[in-house]
Amino acid sequence: MRVSVAPCAGFCFGVKRALKIAFDAAHKHVRNAPIFTLGPIIHNPQVVAKLEQEGLRVVDDLGDLTGGTMIVRSHGLPRKVLEDARRRGIDLVDATCPFVKEAQERAEQLADEGYAVVIVGEEDHPEVLSIAGGLSFPATVIAGPEELDGLPKETKVGVVCQTTQPLGHLTAVVGRLLERSKEIKVFNTICRATFERQVNALGLARRVDVMLVVGGKNSANTRRLWKLCREAGCDAYHIETAEELKPEWFEGKEEVGITGGASTPQWIVDDVVSAVEGIQAPGDTGEESRP
Repeated sequence: MRVSVAPCAGFCFGVKRALKIAFDAAHKHVRNAPIFTLGPIIHNPQVVAKLEQEGLRVVDDLGDLTGGTMIVRSHGLPRKVLEDARRRGIDLVDATCPFVKEAQERAEQLADEGYAVVIVGEEDHPEVLSIAGGLSFPATVIAGPEELDGLPKETKVGVVCQTTQPLGHLTAVVGRLLERSKEIKVFNTICRATFERQVNALGLARRVDVMLVVGGKNSANTRRLWKLCREAGCDAYHIETAEELKPEWFEGKEEVGITGGASTPQWIVDDVVSAVEGIQAPGDTGEESRP
């Protein structure tokens, strides 16, 4: 079998930056002082486990924590959470992705200008919560245009987007809003690197026999890549590590495509490539077929 790896299969810029900040902070912090993230810094269990070995633990809530250092995850955090941490005497080290930070700032700008803010994205995703959490009044979060049905119409609507959403989702929502509002202001806050990763994955999925999308099962952008590959008509599997591979996936296949989510480290992608190259599918004699 031939193996083709999509461009941009490893960490994106925002993840690289966040991890450098986190590892540097973990190496420098005083060992008897707590250092932690509120939720995983990125959606990749293997990388989070490496950070825990360096002393950076993950907590689900601030509870009775006081003092110490909190690394703000790459997805950002709502303003009230940051204010609560400061009141507790917790030092903040901001690893928010700059593109997420831009989406936060654009949403605040729209709210300040009197627009009803619509965020295109997943309602419970930490990035969306961080964007909505910076506003003085609630935003409307929708995953697709059909969710606009039944919602009250607004005269002035401002739109931002979760940075990892497909462009088609944003344009579909804006198209429906044009039918419902007199004035719309849109900021395309989709990360360019994410857009290019999706385009490259789709291009590869359309020409290979089977597609492997590597990344955390809790990673929204990885799941989205997997869904896009399936929608392209390709057999596609979402895996976290090479241990999940099954030989029967490759029976009768000539070319395998591999891509990874924005929070997938290159070493895991490389492990998957090596494992696929060593697989002998059921019924495969290991010899090339002859005419």
